[in-house]
Amino acid sequence: MRRRAPLALLLCGAVAGCGQNARGADVPPPVAPPASAPAVSAPSATSVPTATGGAAPGDAPADGAPAGNTAPLGRVRGWRITTYYTARESLYHGEREAVRGCARFHCSHGKAPLGSYPKDFLKIVQTEGSGRITEGPRAGRYLNWSHSVGFWLDDTTRDSRGRPLRPWASAAADRSVLARGQRFAIVDCGREGNGRAVEDEVCAAFRKARWTVTDLFRPGYGGEDHADVYIGEEKGSRLADSPFYTTLSRATLGPA
Repeated sequence: MRRRAPLALLLCGAVAGCGQNARGADVPPPVAPPASAPAVSAPSATSVPTATGGAAPGDAPADGAPAGNTAPLGRVRGWRITTYYTARESLYHGEREAVRGCARFHCSHGKAPLGSYPKDFLKIVQTEGSGRITEGPRAGRYLNWSHSVGFWLDDTTRDSRGRPLRPWASAAADRSVLARGQRFAIVDCGREGNGRAVEDEVCAAFRKARWTVTDLFRPGYGGEDHADVYIGEEKGSRLADSPFYTTLSRATLGPA
């Protein structure tokens, strides 16, 4: 499985995760929100990895060129796109381990007891940046993690400005590549990281979404022509086994 720098390496005091690749089938294709859609409130316990908001925009041109012949962003077929998500505790069954950290948002490296969780769940939280708690008195809340904060309890996932992450809409990039607030579309999926062709259904989902850069990589960890896109929260199966948890190489981006 391909790995990349964890979200812990994003610039922020409170952010969310990273990504890699794989297969599975529990993630419906996204419906992208309109450009004016506001940040949403904390997702419910039954939320699924689809974007919030209104009707989907038109599909990208079949040849992968940016809509309306608009100039592409960066190099044509020169982008690497990775994915990240929110883990769900109920899908993990490792030995439980006690965690200490911040019992509230706006805190750093706290020492408060935050409960005990499966070790494999904690590993994913430290890679992806967030996990929904499903058992015990904290069920329904989130256990979040970043390098600059450690673990903390929260009522939602967070981007680096403290706003809830938006599935199939929030993204991270190096500030030298895409500025915060930049909106973009994936107009050509390129190939999977292993060189295989991207499945039609998977590519269609990525092309339909419209992404906004809400997080910035810590300098030196993002890389040239690299963006990380958020695909939402696990539901009935692990997202690491989903075809949407992937790496797109030689992709092309265009303005949204």
